[in-house]
Amino acid sequence: MSGALLLLADGRFPAGGHAHSGGVEVAVRAGLVKDADSLAAFLTGRLHTTGLTAAGLAAAAADGFDPTGLDEAADARTPSPALRATSRRLGRQLLRAARACWPDPVLDGLAAAHPGGAHQSVVLGLAARAAGLAPAEAALAAAHESVNGPATACTRLLGLDPYQVVAVLARLAPELDTVADAATRAAAEAVRRQDAWPLPAASAPLLDLFAERHSAWKVRLFAS
Repeated sequence: MSGALLLLADGRFPAGGHAHSGGVEVAVRAGLVKDADSLAAFLTGRLHTTGLTAAGLAAAAADGFDPTGLDEAADARTPSPALRATSRRLGRQLLRAARACWPDPVLDGLAAAHPGGAHQSVVLGLAARAAGLAPAEAALAAAHESVNGPATACTRLLGLDPYQVVAVLARLAPELDTVADAATRAAAEAVRRQDAWPLPAASAPLLDLFAERHSAWKVRLFAS
């Protein structure tokens, strides 16, 4: 595994992800996530829906697909206005960090084209490409981000034993590989056709509802 991939996947990378719960804050308050087992179920569902979709977009960006078309595809795959706003905010922060680490004209062009922020998954794929990573590595980074952020947030929200939380993530590792592989294959087909249609569009309606509910809360620990 390359150092650039480890850096991108590190929760301490200054891309703003630590301030977001990925929907788990609402799930905790609703009583749907209350222990390690229910967290595992939540993360599994998130990985195979929004995680798969993000991984496909990231892999396609890393494989050279037109970023503008991918950003439009990400918009179409994100029905929640709150989640679209969050994705663009995170994309803007990630792009700032990526441009500092791996200066690249493509990243500069993306920043100029989307001053309000491009979608996070698209930025992640372009950042991976600028760092010299393969599409499969971009997909793996996106899949990892889809579960690692909520897991970390849940540790803070519920005070779970961090060893149990890490064990949940460890047990998910084979599924992360499976999702990343599927996303990479779909991205390769999208690039071959120059059409975003083959990219995953797995949905998680409950996460969309959670995001809209969370955005209306007056008191919350996480930004989303």
